[in-house]
Amino acid sequence: MSEPAGAEPRRILGVGVATLDIVNETETYPEEDTEVRALRQTWRRGGNVTNSLVVLSQLGHACSWVGTLGDDPQSAAVLSDLDLNGIDRSHCVRIKGGTTPTSCVLLSRADGSRTIVHYRDLPELTAAQFRAIDPRGYDWVHFEGREHAETAAMFRDLLGRAPACRFSLEVEKPRPGIADLLIGPQLVLFSRPYALSLGYTDPRRFLAEQWVRTTASLLVLPWGADGAYGQMRGETPFFVPPYAPPEVRDTLGAGDVLNAAVIAGVLAGLAPPVALDRASRLAGHKCGRDGLAGLVGSARRAGLLAAAS
Repeated sequence: MSEPAGAEPRRILGVGVATLDIVNETETYPEEDTEVRALRQTWRRGGNVTNSLVVLSQLGHACSWVGTLGDDPQSAAVLSDLDLNGIDRSHCVRIKGGTTPTSCVLLSRADGSRTIVHYRDLPELTAAQFRAIDPRGYDWVHFEGREHAETAAMFRDLLGRAPACRFSLEVEKPRPGIADLLIGPQLVLFSRPYALSLGYTDPRRFLAEQWVRTTASLLVLPWGADGAYGQMRGETPFFVPPYAPPEVRDTLGAGDVLNAAVIAGVLAGLAPPVALDRASRLAGHKCGRDGLAGLVGSARRAGLLAAAS
């Protein structure tokens, strides 16, 4: 599918969590109180925002990450993977004696579904720590919606010091005060579990009823295997169909891929329906592959992305 050539590379800062993912692949999801043998185990760097940065880096952008990380031996695997993917991590805040956040993942080969048990005892990044970064060097900042008071303070700081810098927010979980963060970002990326937690089963209705809460110009709501929805301020919602790979192998991080591709599409000046369609294709392609390594190149070879996009 042909697309307009991508814009020049931009500098993007991601604010959020990096984790160590221990992924156990099983034939099917095990029943409770049983013991099964894993078919394969891999250790990966994970975390929503760092996953998105890896994809944005593959799409040609210069990416940096800021967040907290322990100083234990496991943190070396996280930092090494960021280095391997060209992600600047010079802003990383190391916590002395801290434990690297860890996700134990069960990945079912039967349908590619994943179940995650996450452990984290690190403090969240604070607004004071964010203030140590000069945001004027970035074209876009992408935030995970986490601790609302500190994140809201980061928004105010960003708007005060770099008013021309655009930023986005991922709203994945129904955390206390999360709706307060809808004021400020130009792009808000919701999750299906978040919409369902508020009682919405109609994606279009959910999007239509968020405008009284947000200053964003574009809202996006992936709806899993049923496709994805978006809406621009003052316009009607639009839908893009899902892309089904020949075989579903690994859905871990698919939402992070979609978020990254939407951001890249907006930066490239694509119309939002085109940007979301491209993002849906890339996320679907990811579900047919293990991990994120070589994802964008593989999608281009498969004709799902233009060579310059």
